[in-house]
Amino acid sequence: MVENEHIVLLIAPGNFIFASIFEKLFIKKSMYAIVEIAGQQFKVEKDRYVYVHRLDAEVGADMTFDKVLLVENGGEISVGMPTVSGASIAAKVLEHVKGQKVIVFKKKRRKGYRKKNGHRQQFTKIMIENISLN
Repeated sequence: MVENEHIVLLIAPGNFIFASIFEKLFIKKSMYAIVEIAGQQFKVEKDRYVYVHRLDAEVGADMTFDKVLLVENGGEISVGMPTVSGASIAAKVLEHVKGQKVIVFKKKRRKGYRKKNGHRQQFTKIMIENISLN
C-alpha cells in the first residue's frame, strides 16, 4: 500500500473508515511461528490449539518443541537455517482424539471382487501456551 493512498472500507450504509486507521485500531498482530511436530509443519500462535499426529504423552502433560523453522514477532521475521536458534514452543496436551472415518474401497470390475475397509487416524489436541525467543 502506498503511504498517501487510503483504501475506504464500508462499515455500514453511509459510514466508512480508512483502511490504515482500521488496521491500527482493530487488527491485532500476534506473534506466530512455524514449527515441525511429528514430521509435519504447523503454523502456531499463542492460545490456539492444533491437532497433530498422535504423540506419546499423557493428557495434561507439558511439552516443548525446539524445531522452530520461522518466527514472526511484530513484523520482524526470523528464518532458521534450518531452525531458529534459541526458539522454542511450549504446549500442553489437551486430549487424544480420532479423526473422521476414511473409507478405503477396492474393486475389480467384472470379477466380483470388492473390499471395504475403514480407518480413523489418531490425533493429539495440543494448546500452544508460549512462543519464546531466548
